[in-house]
Amino acid sequence: MKSVTAFVGSSRKRGLTSIVAREFLDNLESFGDVRGEIVFLSDYSIGVCRGCKSCFLKGEERCPLKDDRDVLIEKMMAADAVVFASPNYSFQVSGIVKVFLDRLGFVFHRPRFHGKAFTSIVAQGIYGGGKVVKYLDFVGGALGFNVTKGSCITSLEPMAEKDQRKMSETLARHARRFHQRLLMPTHPVPSVFQLMAFRMARTSIKLTLGDDNRDHTYYRDHGWFDSQYYYPARIGMFKRAVALGFDRIAAQIYQQKPV
Repeated sequence: MKSVTAFVGSSRKRGLTSIVAREFLDNLESFGDVRGEIVFLSDYSIGVCRGCKSCFLKGEERCPLKDDRDVLIEKMMAADAVVFASPNYSFQVSGIVKVFLDRLGFVFHRPRFHGKAFTSIVAQGIYGGGKVVKYLDFVGGALGFNVTKGSCITSLEPMAEKDQRKMSETLARHARRFHQRLLMPTHPVPSVFQLMAFRMARTSIKLTLGDDNRDHTYYRDHGWFDSQYYYPARIGMFKRAVALGFDRIAAQIYQQKPV
């Protein structure tokens, strides 16, 4: 069984976002090898990031905010796959989703969800949700997930029969694509872009930071300063050569900057 946890960024537990998240999980569970769970972010205490950078510099355990951040991270770590479902508020994710993502800022520096699948669903009344889907999918990749392109559901409330039918068709297709992702290798071969991001990041950290910085010790302790990628992967000769090029470019950039 694969466990899929959907984090819903709406306080309306019977609103459109909740409905689409539940139907999406129902579609996944219909395959017989998936167990779904819905987590409403509004049920948890999530503080607003103060920008003190303690999580970056000293470690996330040094954050002055004492809330449910770690409880939610544990739920993400325990799942095989994660879904972020958000309403489109003012052409972006809802406030509580953004607050939660801000509390995960250190994970963008130190990705840790490799091997897990991710997708997104955005619910809206009129317009703009496609860009929000792209944003969430980018976030998922930056956190380390294997990303399946998300979907946007558009409907006014109460939902018309035509909108209901279109929503069900979209969610069914999305669930099939996501289920296929769940059956694929958990550690795929990275793309050239992913290699570039990793190699540039690690070179900058290695050259500009020291052992008094958590980013540096995290990369060091995970062996990332010497690895081809975040995780073992079969990387061909061409990509290896390109990756070495990224190392050289990053070294030229960051060696010119004071440590």
